[in-house]
Amino acid sequence: MSRGLTLALATLLGLGALANGLFMLVSPTNWYFAVPGVTTTGPFNQHFVRDIGLIFLLVGSAMLFGVARPATRVASWSAAALWLAGHALFHFWEVAVGICGTGALVRDFPAVTLPAILASALALWAWRDAAHDGLQSRLTEQFRAAQR
Repeated sequence: MSRGLTLALATLLGLGALANGLFMLVSPTNWYFAVPGVTTTGPFNQHFVRDIGLIFLLVGSAMLFGVARPATRVASWSAAALWLAGHALFHFWEVAVGICGTGALVRDFPAVTLPAILASALALWAWRDAAHDGLQSRLTEQFRAAQR
């Protein structure tokens, strides 16, 4: 994947997470009723919706911070991917133990599973890119040392 496409995707994920988090913080009741499937997970809890809104702000900020500051990319994107993946796995667990039907996986895929997959792919790309840059730096240093 090209660096430009990678950064564009990370930016979109970051902005999406920020928008979702802001919606959850500013209008938790409207968020609760607007997002498909949320009302089937239990009664409205403003405190809980806002807590998760803060997490989405953190995830979005981590993605955008990684875009803006390459030196932090591995840690920022890995942290975001870890939470998103845990969230997605929790949704799978709910289906596995019978809390939700399998239709929930299809309904939740665009907003839960897909962002986890994409963020994980971006984190892996960042790890690989950092390793490649590190190897390149070491080879350059070795070449310069050999020239002396």
